[in-house]
Amino acid sequence: MEEWLDAGHGSCVLNQPECAKLVVDAWKHFDRERYHLHAWVVMPNHVHLIVQMLGNHALSDAIESWKRYTATRINRLLGRKGAFWQEDYWDRYVRDEIHFKNAVAYVHENPVKAGLIQKAEDWAWSSASGP
Repeated sequence: MEEWLDAGHGSCVLNQPECAKLVVDAWKHFDRERYHLHAWVVMPNHVHLIVQMLGNHALSDAIESWKRYTATRINRLLGRKGAFWQEDYWDRYVRDEIHFKNAVAYVHENPVKAGLIQKAEDWAWSSASGP
């Protein structure tokens, strides 16, 4: 599946800067209030993020909110209707500091691995490129 995504198959709507910005802005909206965003990247056809939930906020609620908000806004922007995101999502717990560092590197290197750029910090829609 990862090879398929990295090859750019499927809808690549998130390659449009306005759409990628909507996603990033939605993630940043409650950063440090409901969750802490550690690393993120918006790829042309999928996203990755490492988030630590804060307080009583649930990951499933945050993802549902991000998906609903961004789907509505992106569909409106593009003049389309219907489902935008896949129904489910894939998650896992970070076991330790080494796992965390490897996960952050994986997220940041995703556009490099996909052949979109040479250096992670050159991808505009990634926490590797700065705040």
